[in-house]
Amino acid sequence: MKLGKTGIALLLMIWGCATDLHAQIGEQRYNLAVGVNGGINLNSVSFSPSVRQKNLMGITGGVTARYISEKYFSMICGAQIEVNFSQHGWDEFYEDYPELQYTRKMNYVEIPLLAHLAFGKDRGLQFFIHAGPQVGFFLSDSYTISGDWDNFTGITVEQHDKTVENKFDYGIAGGAGLELRTKAGNFLVEGRYYYALSDFYKSTKKDYFARSAHGVITAKITYLFDLRK
Repeated sequence: MKLGKTGIALLLMIWGCATDLHAQIGEQRYNLAVGVNGGINLNSVSFSPSVRQKNLMGITGGVTARYISEKYFSMICGAQIEVNFSQHGWDEFYEDYPELQYTRKMNYVEIPLLAHLAFGKDRGLQFFIHAGPQVGFFLSDSYTISGDWDNFTGITVEQHDKTVENKFDYGIAGGAGLELRTKAGNFLVEGRYYYALSDFYKSTKKDYFARSAHGVITAKITYLFDLRK
């Protein structure tokens, strides 16, 4: 999945408009909520030259804070920030050589800063959209390998022994979901996609990989309770 310059600009514009609390005149809300989130990642890496792989499952979880600033017509506008521990990486898969297996798991602390745009009842069910930038900081990694890779030609293996060279990760995140708002708190179910704009291997002309970037599909559940209404 590739995101063009127009798509990136549109996401940034949505996030900027939603977080500018004085950009539109609407019904003021001033609702601050905090809580926890957790879920599952389906990870892959965009390599150039390409590497055959299947989705690698990882975990994600952390804390969430959200501020609702106003309701503009039927749209509820706000901003959300998270601090999460998140597992990324890739799982190489060669259908013709099932004995060859290589899996790399990579651990990050990630901070998405998202526009929160919602539609629905103040107390009840809402549909919401999230979009905005995300940064991450590499913590550690591990790998598993099996099979005699030296006996096969035409397979890219340079990534196996390379350590992470760029430990700062950044990109664009976006998703959608449903929120149930109750007296006991707010329960959110969300699907999200993260598209990395950075590479974790160096990508100059003298380096082997021109591209090594994360792509992550996330399914997550969040619980928030209101601190201020």
